[in-house]
Amino acid sequence: MAHEHKLEIFRGLVKFKSNTQKIWGVLIFLSIVTAVEVALGITKPRFLTHNYFIGMKLLNWIFIILTLVKAYYIAWDFMHLRDEKSSLRRAIVWTPIFLVCYLIFILLFEADYIYNVFKEGFVAWNF
Repeated sequence: MAHEHKLEIFRGLVKFKSNTQKIWGVLIFLSIVTAVEVALGITKPRFLTHNYFIGMKLLNWIFIILTLVKAYYIAWDFMHLRDEKSSLRRAIVWTPIFLVCYLIFILLFEADYIYNVFKEGFVAWNF
């Protein structure tokens, strides 16, 4: 027994008349986010490459955040998570978000430790 999917995005802010229009709307949104990522990657603004937050450049944080936004939105619309029960949505969405944050934390602290070992523990960088 099939049921109609919701033809709106951004929590009902933009509504469409058909599934085809909705697919095009989502494609445009994802294309805009990707274009912002590519433009930032090409231009590399000085403000974002020379300022750090928790040991990583602001530009890298923006890339991580925009990538997570795209992944969330793809799962939300194309995998039809919006039509599922809230407990399933939370289990699917919050688990990877927690694990990605944990991975970023571990990578940053381990990379900082390795950098300090090579910087202070050896005479030269011999690779």
